[in-house]
Amino acid sequence: MDLATLIGLIGAFAFIIGAMFTSGGIAIFIDVPSVLIVMIGSLFVVMMKYNLKQFLGAVKIAAKAFIFKIDKPDELIEQSVTMADAARKGGFLALEEAEISNSFMQKAVDMLVDGHDGEVVREALEKDISLTEDRHKIGIGIFKALGDVAPAMGMIGTLIGLVAMLSNMDDPKSIGPAMAVALLTTLYGAIIANMIAIPIADKLTLRMSEEMLNRNLIMDAVLAIQDGQNPRVIEGFLKNYLSEKQRTIDTTDGE
Repeated sequence: MDLATLIGLIGAFAFIIGAMFTSGGIAIFIDVPSVLIVMIGSLFVVMMKYNLKQFLGAVKIAAKAFIFKIDKPDELIEQSVTMADAARKGGFLALEEAEISNSFMQKAVDMLVDGHDGEVVREALEKDISLTEDRHKIGIGIFKALGDVAPAMGMIGTLIGLVAMLSNMDDPKSIGPAMAVALLTTLYGAIIANMIAIPIADKLTLRMSEEMLNRNLIMDAVLAIQDGQNPRVIEGFLKNYLSEKQRTIDTTDGE
């Protein structure tokens, strides 16, 4: 569970709802036609930009902003060094007994054990990385599109409300409430875009960068093992994937 995403979402809505309660009650901020225009309308517009399978998969993709398990780079480095040492002593077949939880690393190691050429291994892993990145970008794009469309739909709803208000100018008492309803669509659009869609898109972008870093680290590790490089050399090379602070901590621990 990503506490930052959950706490941020709950906290933002808590303050907004609290402000609504202190500004006359939550009821005045609820208007069903405005909700339909902005929320349902935005979803249908975004659907136009993607195929149905991609659009329906957005819910599953959004879950990664809240629940996402990823290996720590320093742990992958440690495991890679252990495998390099095993391969150096017992050959690539010794890696068959290695316990590997990361599916991408397992795929790479299986290719080593099967005796594939280094260039074949690199091309296969690079293709896997590229296709995974493309899938991530589709999910990110859906939420970015929602972040763009929702405020525009809010403006459309506001214009509809203004037209309705101006067509009833002979009743001054109805102008205020009608104007309030018209502005609600703009509010809904801003909330959907800035409190849901854009933050989720940004968090998914972070998830993508973390996964791409790990996959590139694993690819470099496996290719180095295939080249028969010294485990200590591999470790030093892979530590380039860590931040300066992490490298310093690892060096201190090693002493």
